[in-house]
Amino acid sequence: MTVEIQKKPGLETLRAAIRCLEGHSDRRRKVLPFGISGIDRWLPGGGLALGALHEVAGGGNDALHGAAAAQFCADIAARTRGRVLWIVTRQDMFAPSLKQVGLSARRIIYVEAGSDIDVLACFEEGLRHGGLGAVVGEVSRLSMTASRRLQLAAETSGSLGIAIRRRRQSGDADDFGQPTASVTRWRVSVLPSGSLPVPGVGCSHWRLELVRARAGGCTDFEVEACDGKGRLSLPAALVDQSDQEAAGERRARA
Repeated sequence: MTVEIQKKPGLETLRAAIRCLEGHSDRRRKVLPFGISGIDRWLPGGGLALGALHEVAGGGNDALHGAAAAQFCADIAARTRGRVLWIVTRQDMFAPSLKQVGLSARRIIYVEAGSDIDVLACFEEGLRHGGLGAVVGEVSRLSMTASRRLQLAAETSGSLGIAIRRRRQSGDADDFGQPTASVTRWRVSVLPSGSLPVPGVGCSHWRLELVRARAGGCTDFEVEACDGKGRLSLPAALVDQSDQEAAGERRARA
């Protein structure tokens, strides 16, 4: 008589089961690199994970920082394939500014929602659709439950989700620090533009803060704003990346 002995599940099997219960996909995600090694090396897989939710906020409660955050999101969406669903609650989107960073108006489908609840409903539906390159939703607050639903929807379809955190009240800034299921979290601040050898307005500079990266590090970078093809670049003084990377490592260890 043959007796079959059932083996106990190994550690990796248990970890996979836990990841499944927590809503994390066990598949290896594709990534969208920025093309700047000093930034990509801080991100798991060497770029922004596709089929995942990411958060972006402006560095201040004003239109200038909010516009920079929107352009940063447009830069990311411009480098995906397919149409982009952009969900807003205010009629203050300046479409030509998105075209300046490579996101053509022909690719964008705008949806105006009346509240954060409506934005989240459209956001989730868009991610579950699966036929979009990216879904961008503007919300003031994002709970763990809502972000987990968005993350699961992105994992299921493989679409890229970006939540722009719009500050409408003073308490919204504190909410950005609360835990969510987003894979990365960014803050974009406007810096003085670069100088030119002749009189005129130089290229816009941003401070990008990687506030959180799942299984990655946290640091910040000074970059030149996106060009017409949706590409960031380092200022000329930092093009060798040595000073930038050393500063980032010191901040990460602090």
